[in-house]
Amino acid sequence: MAGVGPMTQDWEPVVIRKKAPNSAAKRDEKTVNAARRSGADIETVRKFNAGSNKAASSGTSLNTKRLDDDTENLSHDRVPTELKKAIMHARGEKKLTQSQLAQLINEKPQVIQEYESGKAIPNQQILSKLERALGAKLRGKK
Repeated sequence: MAGVGPMTQDWEPVVIRKKAPNSAAKRDEKTVNAARRSGADIETVRKFNAGSNKAASSGTSLNTKRLDDDTENLSHDRVPTELKKAIMHARGEKKLTQSQLAQLINEKPQVIQEYESGKAIPNQQILSKLERALGAKLRGKK
């Protein structure tokens, strides 16, 4: 035997406990009901402005009057009629469908549809792709 003297064993109990419940677990319905059954004190607190965003929207900014007085109609620029007709004409000369043209310029077919219907907001990158794919000048002087 390697050890010298009598062998002893240490048999002390080891207690493993769960973590103390966090605040969310304390408000759990089961926990509250158990506390009511045992007769423990239960405190209910109603938070000020809980569940509403009144504090963020109730304050008036300095620009409120100026925004109310503003009569200018603000909207995004749309594709002009000349541009959408030029796209349709150039696409027709190349005998391409909207989806084929979209595939050539690596865009969705919906983009071409929006440009040709005049609903799109003009993007210079897309317009340059269209000019290269169609071989026609769409912007600037004709």
